[in-house]
Amino acid sequence: MMKTLLTLTFSFLWFHLLAQDSLVIKRELANKQYINLYKENSDFSYTSPAGELGAPSKYVINGRLTTTYMLLGSYKSPVAFSIIPDFTVRVRNEASAGVRTPSYRLGGVLYARLNINPENYKYAEMAFTHHSNGQDQDALNTNGSVNTLTGNFNANYLTASYRFGHLTETNADESYYSFNHRVGLQWYKFFRYEPALDLGYGFTRLLYNFSWRKYGQIERNARNKPKVKTEKETWRLNTEVSYAVNKIPAKNLANLQKRLNAEINFNYSLPFMNNVFLMAAVGYYGEDNYNIYFQDHYGYLRFGLSSGFLRNRSKHYDN
Repeated sequence: MMKTLLTLTFSFLWFHLLAQDSLVIKRELANKQYINLYKENSDFSYTSPAGELGAPSKYVINGRLTTTYMLLGSYKSPVAFSIIPDFTVRVRNEASAGVRTPSYRLGGVLYARLNINPENYKYAEMAFTHHSNGQDQDALNTNGSVNTLTGNFNANYLTASYRFGHLTETNADESYYSFNHRVGLQWYKFFRYEPALDLGYGFTRLLYNFSWRKYGQIERNARNKPKVKTEKETWRLNTEVSYAVNKIPAKNLANLQKRLNAEINFNYSLPFMNNVFLMAAVGYYGEDNYNIYFQDHYGYLRFGLSSGFLRNRSKHYDN
């Protein structure tokens, strides 16, 4: 009887330790895989000849350059941290091709993994961002209008987000899809900002993003080398919506014309491209997010090239 009891006890402890080891391994693998998810869900850089078509000003070219410096991304931790620089420039269609007021953003993002399944992922983000335009003249002209030529713009904000998504099963042609969501809230008034923004700025915004992505397999037969099968993100459809819910002078809560910012963009990668897409976007600025131009509102089209952290992996195969 005692021998049987000891055997059962030993077996229970052994299986418990195995289960614990298995769970630790799953968590460490999830931590590693989520790092790629954080980067894949970051915003795209783009280059757009003629910029936003429909804007009050005419542009030669617009560009956005952003990336993610993952400072903390250990397989041992469900928490990660990155620094994100984000620069947007609009080159004006005029004699000097001036830029006037670029948008400089620099922020830090803290990520927290909420489950261990990257194919049905869930995680939270908290970001702090500083936004300025590098100008130091008065934000208002003597007549009270906003100085968009050399006027100072500075603002700081927090963004809290919940992200979740789902990857579909692989199809017979070895393609699959992912559906990715972001729900968030953005606050500005906790921090110092340019007083001219009190004229009517979206200090508190509700956010929603949706991204639908397709991945496929491309075979490459290099001379004197084994066959290699490459996984590639072939296209991405992004939708971004934000809505200002703070008090804005003379604009009630239902004033879509001022409070709504929205864009849908489609990005397609040709077979010979690596991490680059052809991009087409249509959108509306109720509040132009290009720093001191916050009073502008207009619909626009944008065409060009986009790029980011994309899923692009290779593996050998026999058949």
